[in-house]
Amino acid sequence: MGTKEKGLEDLLLEEETVKQNEIVLFNDDVNTFDHVIETLIDVCEHTPEQAEQCSLIVHYNGKCTVKTGEYSYLKPKCSKLLQAGLSAEII
Repeated sequence: MGTKEKGLEDLLLEEETVKQNEIVLFNDDVNTFDHVIETLIDVCEHTPEQAEQCSLIVHYNGKCTVKTGEYSYLKPKCSKLLQAGLSAEII
């Protein structure tokens, strides 16, 4: 195996090591669009446009990924979403 191929293989292994998780927000019949949008802006640092788009995707598709990152970064954010009464989980 050439040096170039070995470098690519090492890079692919490194990428697999840093696992990216996602917070998935699920639709419910309880929360208003305004509450969901305000919570996404506050907790996930969404722009108002991003938050509105996510709320519509959740409404029509049943779920939407609202934040991606390492588990340790997402855990407190997901907890805040749950405390706000939203239905979310890290996958």
